[in-house]
Amino acid sequence: MHIAIIGGGAAGFFSAIAAKENYPDASVTIFEKSRKLLSKVKISGGGRCNVTNGCTSIPDLCKAYPRGGRSLKKVFHVFNTKHAMEWFKSRGVPLVIQDDNCVFPVSQDSQSIIDCFLRECRKLGVHIKTQAGVKAIRQINDGLELTFSDDLSTKKAFDKVIVTSGGSPKRSGLDWLEAMQHRIEDPVPSLFTFNMPDDKVRKLMGVVVDKAMVSIQGTKLKSDGPLLITHWGMSGPAILKLSSFGARQINEMSYHFNVQVNWCNQQNTNDVLNELDAIVQQSPNKLLANVKPFGLSERLWVFLLDKCDLSSRKKWGEVGKKGLNKLANILSNDTYAVKGISKFRDEFVTCGGVSLKDIDMKTMQSKVVPNLYFAGEVLDIDAITGGYNLQAAWSTGFVAGQLG
Repeated sequence: MHIAIIGGGAAGFFSAIAAKENYPDASVTIFEKSRKLLSKVKISGGGRCNVTNGCTSIPDLCKAYPRGGRSLKKVFHVFNTKHAMEWFKSRGVPLVIQDDNCVFPVSQDSQSIIDCFLRECRKLGVHIKTQAGVKAIRQINDGLELTFSDDLSTKKAFDKVIVTSGGSPKRSGLDWLEAMQHRIEDPVPSLFTFNMPDDKVRKLMGVVVDKAMVSIQGTKLKSDGPLLITHWGMSGPAILKLSSFGARQINEMSYHFNVQVNWCNQQNTNDVLNELDAIVQQSPNKLLANVKPFGLSERLWVFLLDKCDLSSRKKWGEVGKKGLNKLANILSNDTYAVKGISKFRDEFVTCGGVSLKDIDMKTMQSKVVPNLYFAGEVLDIDAITGGYNLQAAWSTGFVAGQLG
């Protein structure tokens, strides 16, 4: 049996290794269009490779996927985060689970993961060809014929093909799969940070709020978690999660919208007001600058005081009811205008791709074309940050490699 893997990324290598382990007598070849293999794995997690997440509950795991979570449930019962960690450890890559549940190689170097894949492929006899982009796939008899982009006259026949070509920022990059009658969900950016070019908040670059709540005005989109202020606007897990779940709605807004920030992680404004009242009662003669509520940093607190037109030299007992109401409102419902987005480091992903309606999630085989399988980000599957996107690559790649 001849098996082709289209794409030399995370899902490609994982499915190739799975296929060869399941069919040791088969010829398995990875075709990568560029010169570089596993380029996204190399830069994942800031070069440390966030291989998966420590979450072992399948229902909770599925919640990390704005698109594809429900469909992945079947896949995760076959291969989940626990299986992934065992897979790497058994192949000589010890892992460590951080306090935030992100899982990295002990080496803190993505090269450990890349070396593991290359080592496994050499051991198993998986063939790897770079600069071998595939332009088209055509059904022939019981198999599939690949046409290569470097030379349209080059055609090769295979019994089984697994497409792991990754996400495409443009719909045109998926035309070759749509030509085979697969439905395509329009690709749009996901997992991005918010640009606020006209706002003074950018002067607070480097400030982190451990627990913030964020929402997008005029929608039901909301998120929480750590928030980071950057020189271009806002980032951090709270913002990234919001961008991931709101990817399509934010795209429809042309990336111009208002984000509401609750700096104190208190949903009820009256509770915030009561907290401020308590400070007035306990420390009426202390300066606003010297008593910072809700554990806020000095820079952020002074900035918020300025937004309320309150001097940091004023005493708490002099603020008055109107001033306290202003403070309570800005702490629980501050608003910023977002004008554009930036990719998050090099971990920018797209939502969209081949519709899961055309995929049998028990096998990852196409419902449209027999003997054609899919895995990884080429599918309409994407997740929040934290190792979940690579886990989807491992899981779908493992199942596709069963060639069931």
